[in-house]
Amino acid sequence: MIKSLFVSAISQEEKKENRGSVEFQVFSFTNKIRKLTSHLELHRKDFLSQRGLRKILGKRQRLLSYLSKKNKVRYKELINNLSIRESKTR
Repeated sequence: MIKSLFVSAISQEEKKENRGSVEFQVFSFTNKIRKLTSHLELHRKDFLSQRGLRKILGKRQRLLSYLSKKNKVRYKELINNLSIRESKTR
């Protein structure tokens, strides 16, 4: 497993203070997604992990859409810090 892919953009103090914030939740979901993606590269037929990955992706997408509606500046900063793509708008 490649350790350099996992992001540690949030300091330890911020982790303890803001566990309920949208940014922290998106940050933790992104780390889980990256871990599951690297796991699925080795174990292609692990269908339960694929289902879990899809569920986490949906949760992160809903949080990101909520943040983009509420505060565009924080949304843009988070997208840039985590180096993830911006969601498509409908």
